[in-house]
Amino acid sequence: MIKEVIVVEGKDDTAAIKRAVEADTIETNGSAIGEAVLRRIELANKRRGIIIFTDPDHAGERIRKIVARHAPGCKHAFLPQEQAYNKGDIGIENASPDAIRKALAELRTETDDVAGEVTWDDLMQAGLIVHPDAARRRLEAGKRLGIGYANGKQFYKRCTSFRITKQEFLDALTGLDEGG
Repeated sequence: MIKEVIVVEGKDDTAAIKRAVEADTIETNGSAIGEAVLRRIELANKRRGIIIFTDPDHAGERIRKIVARHAPGCKHAFLPQEQAYNKGDIGIENASPDAIRKALAELRTETDDVAGEVTWDDLMQAGLIVHPDAARRRLEAGKRLGIGYANGKQFYKRCTSFRITKQEFLDALTGLDEGG
């Protein structure tokens, strides 16, 4: 049984989580998260901790940001888009139990201490920003780091808030130029 409560978007996500692990969930019911749901999330975070596990799409990112603002110190699980894709639909509900277990095994915890080792210049030198292929490179680096896809500014924020070390960053970059 996972100690923390997993915050997901809907009932289908809850069903997918329960096929993979034994855990309690809170459903946001989409991006229009009500005050009652936010209060339950805050209480769960204080008592047991929470894991935010939203779809790897724009709406999922929006929900992740809203929930994280109300739950300081929460954990984040990320699933690559290709593991959540089925017939034109992207969502946690499409992921295999193994993919869900792997994402939950590679949790990241956000911190307010932004004294991380990765700098904006590091992203620029790595071709993750201001580069013709920056989006693809961030997608692959985000998978390797377990922080998901994000635009340049958000990618940098994740590197610092999840305390990605310089060595983790450099390891994730290995082979990017070979298309790997």
